[in-house]
Amino acid sequence: MRIPLPPVPLPAEVADVVRQFSEGERTPADPRNAATVVLMRDGDVHGGRPGPEVYLLRRQVSMDFAGGMCVFPGGGVDPRDFDAEIHASGWAGPSPEEWATRLGVEPDLARALVCAAVRETFEESGVLLAGPSADSVVADTTGEDWEADRVALESRQLSLTDFLARRGLVLRTDLLGVWDGWLTPVFEPKRYRTWFFVALLPEGQVTRDVSTESDHVVWLGAADAADAADAGTLAMLPPTYLTCLEVGQHGSVADVVAAGDGRSVEMFMPEVERLGDGYTLSMPERLRPLVADRRA
Repeated sequence: MRIPLPPVPLPAEVADVVRQFSEGERTPADPRNAATVVLMRDGDVHGGRPGPEVYLLRRQVSMDFAGGMCVFPGGGVDPRDFDAEIHASGWAGPSPEEWATRLGVEPDLARALVCAAVRETFEESGVLLAGPSADSVVADTTGEDWEADRVALESRQLSLTDFLARRGLVLRTDLLGVWDGWLTPVFEPKRYRTWFFVALLPEGQVTRDVSTESDHVVWLGAADAADAADAGTLAMLPPTYLTCLEVGQHGSVADVVAAGDGRSVEMFMPEVERLGDGYTLSMPERLRPLVADRRA
């Protein structure tokens, strides 16, 4: 299935639906807060071409949101992600107040978003951004006991706070970088307000095909993923495609992480705009030149 990529031609009736929302004739769905993590490794180390590789999951076609699309690990914020005890019991890196400034939210939501990012990454890839101390990271999460905990987290039988406390682990929030923020367009029936993070695959850890929401996983060069989407062989929603396109401009994961260190989030919601005689969805201004170069 080929998904139109930016700039996305839209049928005229979509623009009319958007008008109905803007004029109050329809009520938009309330967006759910979510976090996603662009998990990366260096391609030249693993036999690929130089540049960051990203971990992608193809969502089950039966899923009611983004079915069949390739996405990064992530998901909605769980109420227990707001547990303040996690900061008191084991938290390495920027404080929730510092995260709040960079993410553009209140500290309690910032803490929950960081927790959701770490939790969802573990649930969907088996990679855990935590360690026995503030300057170490778990080296291996492939054992049966780890899998049992992952399943318990995924089923919400176990909270992230209790999981880390029981294992004596510190949440390594310093291993996350800020990248972007996307809000699902107003006319979609199911909407998410998603904060995008970036992270390097910890040394020694390996990804595992464990997510119940996906039917295929792959490590792929970020630039290669964008090329595959352009060719119609990889289905992505525009935010995933644009993130791959932007990440793929960097020569290494270290370059991406360094770029993320200086970022803060301004949540972007695509809106309908003119495209020739038709309509399209808008994109952040900084990304327009990248897309224009590929379409030239």
